[in-house]
Amino acid sequence: MTIELHEIPVKDLVDGYVDHKEEGVIGWGGRLNIRPPYQREFVYKDAQRDAVIETVRKGFPLNVMYWVKNGENYEVLDGQQRTISICRYVSGDFQINAIGWNNLTSDQREQILDYRLMVYFCEGAESEKLAWFRIVNIAGEKLTEQELKNATYTGPWLADAKRHFSKTGCAAYNLAKDYVNGSPIRQEYLETALDWISCGKIEAYMAEHQRKPSALPLWQYFQGVMTWVEEVFPKYRKEMKGVPWGVLYNKYKDKTLDPAGLEKEVSRLMADDDVTNKRGVYPYVLGEDEKHLSIRAFTASQKRAAYERQQGACPLCNGHFDINEMEGDHTDPWHAGGKTTADNCRMLCKPCNRRKAGK
Repeated sequence: MTIELHEIPVKDLVDGYVDHKEEGVIGWGGRLNIRPPYQREFVYKDAQRDAVIETVRKGFPLNVMYWVKNGENYEVLDGQQRTISICRYVSGDFQINAIGWNNLTSDQREQILDYRLMVYFCEGAESEKLAWFRIVNIAGEKLTEQELKNATYTGPWLADAKRHFSKTGCAAYNLAKDYVNGSPIRQEYLETALDWISCGKIEAYMAEHQRKPSALPLWQYFQGVMTWVEEVFPKYRKEMKGVPWGVLYNKYKDKTLDPAGLEKEVSRLMADDDVTNKRGVYPYVLGEDEKHLSIRAFTASQKRAAYERQQGACPLCNGHFDINEMEGDHTDPWHAGGKTTADNCRMLCKPCNRRKAGK
């Protein structure tokens, strides 16, 4: 990749600036694609955005930006957040301390318009461009893992997938906002859907589908997961948000389930003080391990009382141990109705307790 340093005045950058939000942003007389397909959406918080403008107003240097040649035009390889911050301010889209573009004096405006951005013009193959994109985006507003994957597997499939999963108010968000954590514009909805459908092999899935024209199968799969969740657990609780629903769907979708019976069990477990991870109730009632519930542990005093009562002996192997070589265990198992109380606590040596837990 060849790289040449250029100075670009702000007045030239903002010439022809048009922001179509997620649909695209252009500037520099229409020759600069500010948000190419591999780039994320605008994610700067107000304080970050304002800091860019204050840096320009004070004449301090901004970090160097990178533009890459694409035919007769250029696209922003690194610096999108700073570029859009500047363009939006000059366009009058926001104010800083109640002072916007229209409140500035003519000389203050000229100072900003004359400010020169340091930009590296880059030219190279597509693979070089994307590899360089991953490197230069290590600093600043750190890219998420999915944003980095998007940079590698850009293409028609990704463009269509982002339409469903990566836009503000996108279909996936409207469908699953009560069940899925994260933000569409930070690619977290897309990452969740890909993780579910690929069973954790996101890059392999993206590589396989990169050149396909449509991401409809992914969208249909995601819709199927959400429909299944609402049918199996028709009563919504806030603890349902963030459950790995796709993982459960893949495993249990073909099994005959009793929504009424599941609801009764969910209700009982939600009211159980021993269950400290209420979100884990849903995997558990479907058949997953008790560990999802994070059953309340015995206190130090409860374990000490049991240890003294047993005189340091493990009831399973009859060996004698120091207390730090033993662990608290439910005499009557929790799943059989035993509670995390002093009278239901016994101390087992660590090897016996681990063997018991592994059964």
